[in-house]
Amino acid sequence: MEFLVIAYDGSDAQAPARRQAVRDAHLENARRLATDGHIIEGGAILDEDGTMIGSAVIVDFPSRTALDDWLKNDPYVTGDVWRTVEVRPFRRAPLHPLRPAPAAS
Repeated sequence: MEFLVIAYDGSDAQAPARRQAVRDAHLENARRLATDGHIIEGGAILDEDGTMIGSAVIVDFPSRTALDDWLKNDPYVTGDVWRTVEVRPFRRAPLHPLRPAPAAS
């Protein structure tokens, strides 16, 4: 099942430092999940100045429970980076020839 995850960092002065402190661990985990087929696409949400303030990720997990298991262990969660996380079921449109969308059910 595909989901759209939109996560915003804290807005306090220490938020950018917390993100940088665990960014390498987060990206290592994300690369592994992408290789395993769980992360379809993702990246940073930027403010008008180009500063990272959050993340948006399209993921594929067998259930919401499996997605929640990933989230609670992600370095951006355990490192207190993401303060607000929204998860929505998601269905990709069949636009990209190298990443076909799953058949609608």
